[in-house]
Amino acid sequence: QVPLVESGGGSVQPGGSLRLSCAASGYISNNYCMGWVRQAPGKEREGVAGIGLGGYTQYTESVKGRFTISKDAGKNTLYLQMNSLKFEDTAIYYCAAAACGGSGAILSPQGYTDWGQGTQVTVSS
Repeated sequence: QVPLVESGGGSVQPGGSLRLSCAASGYISNNYCMGWVRQAPGKEREGVAGIGLGGYTQYTESVKGRFTISKDAGKNTLYLQMNSLKFEDTAIYYCAAAACGGSGAILSPQGYTDWGQGTQVTVSS
């Protein structure tokens, strides 16, 4: 597989927005389950959002209503639209992929087998 490559990270003030992208050639076209996982300093990796076959999505509670995961099959790209960003959203965000075991989405980091290099998101005033 071609490596997963994230982009779109950066610094933003609280309440701002960012959109992360993940070039996922070979994954989306082969019906992999995709997701975003983040890791804040001193903390374990946390599943943020997952998207499964048929577009089923799942989010961790703290981002529901603020983040939206989506994919564009034509562009082989995974997205994470992040709105109303908070200080606690600061982390390295990783794009992740795994063969789908069913119709649902994967949220747990342990469920993913392939990872991007990560992109830093910093929310500060």
